[in-house]
Amino acid sequence: MAIRAVIFDLDGTITKPFFDFDDIREEMGLERDSGPVLESMEKMTPQERQRAEEILHFHEQRAVTESALNAGARETLKALEEAGIGIGILTRNRRGNAVAIAEKHGLKFDVIVDREDGPVKPDAFGVLQICRHFGVEPQETLMVGDYLFDLLCAKAAGAVAVLLANSKGAAEYAEHADFTVENIDQILQIIEEAGDGSQN
Repeated sequence: MAIRAVIFDLDGTITKPFFDFDDIREEMGLERDSGPVLESMEKMTPQERQRAEEILHFHEQRAVTESALNAGARETLKALEEAGIGIGILTRNRRGNAVAIAEKHGLKFDVIVDREDGPVKPDAFGVLQICRHFGVEPQETLMVGDYLFDLLCAKAAGAVAVLLANSKGAAEYAEHADFTVENIDQILQIIEEAGDGSQN
């Protein structure tokens, strides 16, 4: 089946990995291995949560300021735009930061779903929301990311899960991926082959 939309994670996928969540957890007073930050923050008292949000905001702003694109990201987005394939961003970050990344690097995202829009990854919500925006079926959509939650939300929604294997944990996540790529521009070959298959 031809691919009509591609959804990308932001940090670690469009941009080079920046966040050290172990350090962020420690700064928030959490154990370094205490699990996902947003979920941990939900269990905090209002005062603890306010401080944690300030810490997270500081690191997210730094991530924008110091961001660098992954190799091939700009060219891949341009190729998708020229092919008329919808480009979505699904992030556990905030919309404003995704917009700032786009502006800083001269990128164009057709739609952004952030952590304030609804349930975050690994929930299927964001993938389904973006599919509805483009008027496409999940099986016509690639979800590309560097972390387990990206793959799980793709699977939960019925989309094609693509792992960008550029992190130390990639080998652990690969079993949940339909495809694994070393460089982001390799998704163009996946799309080309899917298109060829739909015509047979």
